[in-house]
Formats: sequence, C-alpha cells, structure tokens
Amino acid sequence: IAKQILVAGLIALAAISCSARPQNDVEVVEYESDNIGIGGYKFSYKLSDGTTRTEEAVLNNAGTENESLSVRGSVSWVAPDGQTYTINFVADENGFQPEGAHIPK
Repeated sequence: IAKQILVAGLIALAAISCSARPQNDVEVVEYESDNIGIGGYKFSYKLSDGTTRTEEAVLNNAGTENESLSVRGSVSWVAPDGQTYTINFVADENGFQPEGAHIPK
C-alpha cells in the first residue's frame, strides 16, 4: 500500500508540474548568423510569437587606439493587446541610442 501511495503521489506531482508549464511554447521559425570574425558579426531571427530581431556589428578603426564596435539593429514584438512594437537602435562610442514610436523623445 505504501508503494501505491508513493506512486500516486508522484503521478499527482507530475500532473501539477505539467499543468504549471506555459501552454504557449515559442519556437524559432527563422535564424541566420554570420560571424565575420574579429571585424564584426550579424544575426537575425524570427519566433513563432511574432518576435523578430536583427543585429549587425562592425569594428571601426581596427588596430588603433580609437578602435570601437558599432552595432545597429532592431527588435519587434507583439504585445498582449495585439499591437506590434519596434525598437531600432545604434550602440557605438556615443552609447546606446534606441528609437521607437512608443519611446518618449
């Protein structure tokens, strides 16, 4: 009887943990990546929930004391209300500079 109670308890615990998992698993629909070495990189992806991201980096002034990385990209996602939000950004020697219709100026 103790074994049956233990098994029943384990089954109940498994059922609880499965029901606590999110029911809307997000999958990668598209993915591209190009690591162009020490001179920069670029990648993009699209998820099944409508989220997208692209990013590209370039090494400026390679080998000098003014060497810096410039990154440009964008990210979009669908909010729970169905509206799509997009942020375009640059990150370089001037810092992170995001732009988007929903971001105050």
